Amino acid sequence: MTSEQEMSLVEHLTELRSRLLKSIAVVLIFSIGAYVFSERLMEFLTVPVGDLVFLSPAEAFLTHIKVSVIFGILISLPVIFYQFWKFVLPALKKNEKKFFYILLPVSLLLFYAGILFCFFVVLPLGIRFLLNFGSPELEPMISLGYYISFLLALLLPFGLIFELPLVLNLMVKLRILSVKRIVSVRKYVIVLIFLVGAILTPPDVITQILLALPLIILFETSILIAKLIN
Repeated sequence: MTSEQEMSLVEHLTELRSRLLKSIAVVLIFSIGAYVFSERLMEFLTVPVGDLVFLSPAEAFLTHIKVSVIFGILISLPVIFYQFWKFVLPALKKNEKKFFYILLPVSLLLFYAGILFCFFVVLPLGIRFLLNFGSPELEPMISLGYYISFLLALLLPFGLIFELPLVLNLMVKLRILSVKRIVSVRKYVIVLIFLVGAILTPPDVITQILLALPLIILFETSILIAKLIN
């Protein structure tokens, strides 16, 4: 390895370290800001379930910290993606840069849309369904920490599910899948979506449609975009 290559490697590592530190700093700043409003955030997050309890002296405090950090990360995502973009930008070709100009903001919007859809539509349905298993002899006493963990376990998958259009089109772009192949399995995917809706929602048609319809729209949008690109 020549000295020029060694300097280049050192410069890349230095830049990577700098951008990681900037991203971490932004997350810390937003997390501290979120902690200031953590009481209001907790009130907002617990609306679907109502009153909660905590089972250990530190549970409420640690849950406030967890929620503040999660909100800090979510708010910081545009900055984190921007730092990632600036780091990989010099290595990209001109046509690849155009693709990333679209990819990054759209991926953020889809991720946030998935989280909002889960919180305002899926979560209330899921909580209502699960609490229906209670009885006069079996009253629910939900722990704050367990509820927040349950909430986060739902939000992240839905944020990722809403990335479906980008994932499918990226696979088409990389020639892993073809538009023809995606269209050929359309009916199976739709049946699978309704099966998932039936499992995740209470046993009535309306709530199943509320969950399945956005996923079907995302899938059909993916096909349409893939056709336009190709």
